[in-house]
Amino acid sequence: MIRQLIAALALTGLTLTASACNTVKGVGRDIQSVGEAGEKVVR
Repeated sequence: MIRQLIAALALTGLTLTASACNTVKGVGRDIQSVGEAGEKVVR
């Protein structure tokens, strides 16, 4: 299960990096979405 969590977070991070936000506000939203995705995986 730990491997799945790490893989999900890595994939999410890669996706966010590839999308390359242009504003600080956008980066904040992306970080929040990563946190929410991590919470869903843990549940």
